[in-house]
Amino acid sequence: MKDFSKELTFKTSRSSGAGGQNVNKVETSVTVLWKVLDSGFFNDEQKERIQHKLSNRINAEGFLYLTVSETRTQLMNKAKAIEKILELVDKALIVPKKRFATKPSKSQKQKRLDTKKKLSEKKENRKFRF
Repeated sequence: MKDFSKELTFKTSRSSGAGGQNVNKVETSVTVLWKVLDSGFFNDEQKERIQHKLSNRINAEGFLYLTVSETRTQLMNKAKAIEKILELVDKALIVPKKRFATKPSKSQKQKRLDTKKKLSEKKENRKFRF
């Protein structure tokens, strides 16, 4: 996992939720912004993959953003935001394995035919005969 936390920009705002009077006075919610295309840590292919995978989190200016307001302190929210954005980008960079078609083996085919035969014989034996 690459640590590009030096390229991150932070904005703070008032958070909702638990905190009592603290919520109305202190800006504890942290929004982390990262300009994907201006990053020096990733090559063009990786940047393209990040933009494609995280397109729903990237705004019109090309900033990847994430807001965290889980804890009551700005410092802890900032740490969580860094952790989450690093994890998001790391997951976006994973290249899935290419799948290739396989055929069932002879024994699997034979087993399927045998079970079909047994089932048909069972049903045949259920028929009423004179």
